[in-house]
This record gives sequence, structure tokens and C-alpha cells, in this order.
Amino acid sequence: MKKIYTHEGLKLVENINFYLKPAPNFFIEARKTPICDDAPEITTGSMPADNGNLILTIEERDELLKREQKAKKFIKSFVGAEDFIQRKTRYCLWLVNAKPDDIKKCPLVMKRIEAVKEFRLASKRNATKRLADSPSLFAEIRQPTGNYIIVPRHSSENREYVPLGFMSSDTIPSNAISIIPNATLYHFVVLTSRVHLAWMRATAGRLKSDYRYSNTVVYNNFVWPLPSEKQKSKIEATAQKILDVRAKFPESSFASLYNPLTMPPELLKAHKANAAAVCEAYESEADCRFSKDISEEEIVNALMNRRVGCQPV
Repeated sequence: MKKIYTHEGLKLVENINFYLKPAPNFFIEARKTPICDDAPEITTGSMPADNGNLILTIEERDELLKREQKAKKFIKSFVGAEDFIQRKTRYCLWLVNAKPDDIKKCPLVMKRIEAVKEFRLASKRNATKRLADSPSLFAEIRQPTGNYIIVPRHSSENREYVPLGFMSSDTIPSNAISIIPNATLYHFVVLTSRVHLAWMRATAGRLKSDYRYSNTVVYNNFVWPLPSEKQKSKIEATAQKILDVRAKFPESSFASLYNPLTMPPELLKAHKANAAAVCEAYESEADCRFSKDISEEEIVNALMNRRVGCQPV
């Protein structure tokens, strides 16, 4: 037997793995696709590579529209990691499928496009220089056709919950955030649950002291539950409750809503109800022993054991 120290004190266990968990030996390697077939794929948003010329503040948008009303159809909401967490508003020029003649009628838009071209041509990277051939477009375009979930790439270690949220296809996500197209309320609520957050805290990298969420390591290696239809409906109901409570505070940033000192009690209650519902879905499986009082360490150990069962390493 081996000894491991936890917040509960000394424990005797059969094995201690690389992650300092009493679970089987294996390494979590980067995966290109989710380990569970029913999980939607995750990716990153679109990369401008524009030196800021395609991105607009509220003031810049207002000034552009004041002088060039025809540019209105080219302007869309734009969201990066800080925009989402702080609930800040920014915009971008989105010229996908725009007619050349319509663009030419907007001299100020043309000026910004020219600046993008010059910036890309000045790059030392040949790949960036080649992008100067299409200066009106983002360098990489990964815009979902429907609603999607935003997952901030970095989150404070002081938050018990990582804020996630739904966005419509009218909002352009930047490459500074992860996005999950075709995601549902069920996916949203499992990802905001204690189960997934415990897994994230155990497997994510760090940027200083903040968690660095990885698509290939954290998300793609996460083992999802196999709920019954009744359990899934219950889980989705807790997701809607979280969204409903957050909607009561439209002027509060997610940084404030999820600060342990300022988090509204009803939001915390909604998340606890979510935790219980998700744990129940895992508990119903024969190889899992979850309960509402399960510790994060026990959650991670159970997920690691299940993951080995899903795909031997």
C-alpha cells in the first residue's frame, strides 16, 4: 500500500499516478477529437490577424456609422475572452460574402482593409504575407452557423465555477476563446458542473495562477455521463435555471457574478442543484460511485478510472 495526503488527511491506497491521484497509471495526452462519441467537437474562434483594423470599439462603430451608414451591414458583434468575462461590447467588420461594389462604396471601410493588407505584407511570416491577398477577411474563419457555447481559455483560480455562455451566430468569436458549435443545454450544464470543473482543475495547464483550458487535453479527454431521458431532462432544467438567474443581472459582469464574495445566493443555489443532477447521472452507472457530497478528488479519481475503461492507455 502507498500513502497519499489529502485535505482529509493520510490515506492508504494501492496506487498513486502521475497526477498524484489514487488511480491507474496513465498519461492524458492531447486528443484531436472527444473521447466520447456523443460529445460535440470543440474548436477556437476566428483569428483576425489584422493589427486591430477589422475590430471596432463602441465609439469607433458609432463614428463609422455616423460618417458611413452604408457600412452598417458589414458590422457584427465581436467577442473575445475579456469581452465575455467582463461583458464588454466590441464589434468587427465581417466581410464574408460581401459584394466588392458594396465595399467600394464605403471609403472608411476600404481604408481599414488597406491597413490590414499593409500589416500582413510587413509580416516576417510567409503564411501571413499570403493572407494579404484577402485583406477584407479574417485570417482564419470558424464561424458557427447556429448557436454555440463560449468557453473562456483562461479563468481565475479564485472562481469555483468557470463562466460559460451561449452565443448566437450573429456574434463573431475571436481565436482567444474556445467554442462548441451545435451544443445544447445538456452540454452547457455538464460543462458547468462540479464534475467537469474538478476534471479541469486536475488536468488544465496554468498561466501564472489562472487555469488554462485546453481543448485537446481537458475537453477531449473528459468522460461524459450516460443519463437516462428522465435524468437528462432534470439536468437541462438546472441549466435553464442557471441561465434564468444570470439573466436577472444583465449589467453585472461574469467576473462579478462568479466572484465567491459577490456571487448571488440564488445563482450559487442553481449551480448546486446542477451539481446534484449531474452527479446523479454518473452515480447511476455501474462503475461510478458519485453522491452529492463527493469530493473533487473522488470525482477526478472516478473519471480517471472510467477514462481508462473507455480507452486503454
